[in-house]
Amino acid sequence: MIEDFGQQALLSIVTNVVFIALAWWALQSLNIEKFIRANKVVQARVLYVLLSIIIGSLVSEFFLNYLLWSQQLPLIMQ
Repeated sequence: MIEDFGQQALLSIVTNVVFIALAWWALQSLNIEKFIRANKVVQARVLYVLLSIIIGSLVSEFFLNYLLWSQQLPLIMQ
């Protein structure tokens, strides 16, 4: 039972990191240079990081919830 918590924690960490990296990669395709003020490059990078974390965490939460629900679905018959 305790091992299940460890496996679930590891899966959560890995999916969060993967989806945050995927969100970062996807955000790089946006051309937002025209919206950035001059000499505000650091703030723009921080915005990219924060948006990546927000989007990646939301997608990861959806993925983990879907996985949990699909594992619980067979219990409907009991």
